[in-house]
Amino acid sequence: MRITGLRTLTTVHQWGRPVGDANGVFPGGVTPVPIVMIDTDEGITGIGFGSHIHAEALFDAIDGEDPRCVTALYDRMLRHAFKAGHAGAIFGTIGALDTALWDIKATLAGEPLWRLLGGRDRAVPAYASGLDIDLDDDQLVAVYKEYAAHGLRAAKLKGGLDVERDRRRLGLVREVLAEAGMARRPGLMLDANECWTRKQAVRHVAELERTLDLIWIEEPVRRWDAEGLAAVGRGIRASVATGENLTGLEQFRPLLAAGAVDIVQAASVWGVTHFLRVAMLAHAHDLPISPIGTTPIGLVHAATSVPNHIAAELQDLTPPVGVSLDMRIEDGAYVLGDAPGLGVRVDETAIAALAPIAKLSSAEISQGPHVRPERAGRQLL
Repeated sequence: MRITGLRTLTTVHQWGRPVGDANGVFPGGVTPVPIVMIDTDEGITGIGFGSHIHAEALFDAIDGEDPRCVTALYDRMLRHAFKAGHAGAIFGTIGALDTALWDIKATLAGEPLWRLLGGRDRAVPAYASGLDIDLDDDQLVAVYKEYAAHGLRAAKLKGGLDVERDRRRLGLVREVLAEAGMARRPGLMLDANECWTRKQAVRHVAELERTLDLIWIEEPVRRWDAEGLAAVGRGIRASVATGENLTGLEQFRPLLAAGAVDIVQAASVWGVTHFLRVAMLAHAHDLPISPIGTTPIGLVHAATSVPNHIAAELQDLTPPVGVSLDMRIEDGAYVLGDAPGLGVRVDETAIAALAPIAKLSSAEISQGPHVRPERAGRQLL
């Protein structure tokens, strides 16, 4: 079996509400979803979600190779782009290609990826994550009632800009989950998306902890600030979660060495092999691992096979346009199916019709959550 071709396309996720975090918001509630597709000479096509940047150049590293050699090809792609490939969007493209290769390997074996990787239980515990910072109270309650209807017992809110607003919103979601009978003591997390300095983080969280019990605070300071993350961890009761924006094991090492992280995270856009390696590194430090991302199907499969998975982020209750998944959300968990590979099917015709809306507007490009605000970390109040 040989790799013969690469195709890329972009669909969209239609949230039906504004989505964003402390850094910015997509007010239209439509976000692009890049997809890569790897073709083979035996008619099997692998699908991966992630960046397209330098996809053609990276494809040169795997073109003509046997797609079943997934981990070797992952390292080959890293070597092919070694001066830029361990960080940023290029690492994301490697991750998308890697996920597509795993899809091929499992499809060829006639098994779902979760079983091929050695998983035993197809149900993967999840928590709700609404990308909700721009929602008013009524909208927030409505969104989390929908999550609660699927059995979610824990929720992560976006915040960090106003402590009293964060307190009120966390309390509202706690009531929603409790009233739904999901748990007498629902789990609450807060994601600041790197918007604080060290002292701001401790002051903000310590104030919340006067009345709330938080499981974790996510990215309270900059992702690479091992000393700062450790200082925040010492100053609060909640765990510190981080890692979704770290790429390559070398970026995790200083945080683990400093005792700076309690919940190790890995983003779905970096691929399956990256997740498996980060999970084992975390396991060696007796730390749990948690997948992060929109439609993190590859990492949900992989989570079944690692001993230290704690819970996977669940953002979208419906897949992107033109995408179907052999998976359901039930009793607070992703429940994976039996379709070979990832269980992803793509309607290329439906996606092609989206071309006019699959790109961000200039306003969204300059103001979305992917852009760090000028005064982030410098708010006096």
